[in-house]
Amino acid sequence: MNTPVFTRTDPALGEFSLRTVDPAADAAVLHSWVTHPKAVFWLMQDCDLAAVEKEFARIDADPHHDAFLGLHNGTPAFLMERYDPAHRELVGIHVAEPGDTGMHFLCAPTDTPVHGFTHAVITTVMEMLFADPATHRVVVEPDTRNTGVHALNKAVGFEIRRTISLPSKDAYLSTCTRDQFLAARGDH
Repeated sequence: MNTPVFTRTDPALGEFSLRTVDPAADAAVLHSWVTHPKAVFWLMQDCDLAAVEKEFARIDADPHHDAFLGLHNGTPAFLMERYDPAHRELVGIHVAEPGDTGMHFLCAPTDTPVHGFTHAVITTVMEMLFADPATHRVVVEPDTRNTGVHALNKAVGFEIRRTISLPSKDAYLSTCTRDQFLAARGDH
């Protein structure tokens, strides 16, 4: 289960890879990330270790939702969730088209930020999602207050479609097609 499912080499920062989350083995590191003050938009601030493990076990068992642990040069450094917006998160709010894939990502908190790291992470996430030929468009719903992620989303090609109200937040429903991502990267 610890075998990477996707690997990308960033010319400046090295190797980024993703592997499937192992709920029991990864719970402690994920708990330290999702309960950190910098992860306020992840909405798990008050969860204990057992609740985090239970949540990732639920995701693991869900046929419409996956979680991946991201590694930077072999060290756990980020989290990505992929979901089917026709079945999770946006049901009744967004009419999912064939090829739509939902995504969340979280960089591990750090006291020593590396310039360009979060951009390299979201680029890796988007490359992984678009490596699947069935994925035509990535859909996200970040909290309207999460200005940092809005800038990252725009940098990789996302367009805000509209503001939506979800049970836990007001969010910007945003989409990015494969062509928008390639154009943002400078590939045409």
